[in-house]
Amino acid sequence: MQKQTIYKSTNTYDTLNKLTGATKNIWLVFHGIGYLSRFFIKHFSSLNAEENYIICPQAPSKYYKDDNYRRVGASWLTKENTVLDTENVLNYVDAILDQENLPENCNLIVLGYSQGVSIASRWIAKRKRQCSRLVFISGVFPAELKKFDFNHLDNKTIIYHTVGINDPIFETENVLKQELKIQQTFPNVFITNHNGGHELDSSLLEHYLN
Repeated sequence: MQKQTIYKSTNTYDTLNKLTGATKNIWLVFHGIGYLSRFFIKHFSSLNAEENYIICPQAPSKYYKDDNYRRVGASWLTKENTVLDTENVLNYVDAILDQENLPENCNLIVLGYSQGVSIASRWIAKRKRQCSRLVFISGVFPAELKKFDFNHLDNKTIIYHTVGINDPIFETENVLKQELKIQQTFPNVFITNHNGGHELDSSLLEHYLN
């Protein structure tokens, strides 16, 4: 018989730059599978440090990526107990936002890369959070989420969807399926692809602010 228990857990997260009165944009960014937050957040170092404050949560499930047990990566979710694990992750994200006590006058940009797309989209949908920008990069949009899950977003929210045209993980047919799913969910989405592969193109970060 499989049972459940509730216990208190502690997790880390990383930030980049300082949150001050000069901050204009707050980025909540979710890394992909195999990353650690302290490495993923470096992708955002090209942004203006005075105007941009970056928060990067850490996926809770860590594992060794090589046979020498030296390189560590992390994963957000698997197909095992997905609903339960999703709620645990979303509670963790809520705790980060509560602790950060973010000002309401800044733009909130929520970005998910690869597996992080599933967390970014579910957090916005299930917690009914507002944001200025919602950015999906090289990830699979959750099948259970529908257009009505995002009805709370106002018409000022701008949505971007980006996949590298040489991404080895997504065949052309699957790229088109993802774009169709995103367009059905967000009719006003901007499709912004790049010539690279399965990667976050840092040169596009400023573009997402437009």
